[in-house]
Amino acid sequence: MSVPAVPPGRSVAHRIVSRVFLSPLGRRFGRDIASRLDPTLLRLTRGRVSSVWPFRAVALTHVGAKSGRTRTSALVYFTDRGRVILIASNFGGSRNPAWYHNVKANPLVTLYGRGICGRFIAEEIYGAERDRLFQRAKDAPGPYGKYEQAAAARSRYVPVIALTPQSRSEKQGDLPPAPSRQTQKGAS
Repeated sequence: MSVPAVPPGRSVAHRIVSRVFLSPLGRRFGRDIASRLDPTLLRLTRGRVSSVWPFRAVALTHVGAKSGRTRTSALVYFTDRGRVILIASNFGGSRNPAWYHNVKANPLVTLYGRGICGRFIAEEIYGAERDRLFQRAKDAPGPYGKYEQAAAARSRYVPVIALTPQSRSEKQGDLPPAPSRQTQKGAS
């Protein structure tokens, strides 16, 4: 499965939505209403509509780290080198979002959004690669620069998660790939 190219948004509409979500009322809307509404909106519209339009959003289905229950979170994303990139900003709060802890404990997740549908493997990105990806998010007219400042004021580091499509061999229980025709001919 290929991941469609989705750069961080740069339009005037992106700037307006960012300013709304940076306000106290916007943060409250995002946490209390949009987080409950968006998974259903994304499913019903095949990923075309969410409360954070024009930002692209994806429904992340994950297993709870403590409860073991299936959870779904709607998150803004962009793509990089065939991976879906999520920023665990939690609106700049003092703690990482619950989905982050769940994905760290159970990295096999399902994504559903516009042009994306399938199982993915999540991994946290560190070092220079994390800094490069976070800089891409901050360079776009989104709220991530402000979220990073707010989190740093609370002594929190904002994690970056990369989701890679699960390969067929992994879906079949880590079986090695089937031999190609050329390999079969050479073995005869």
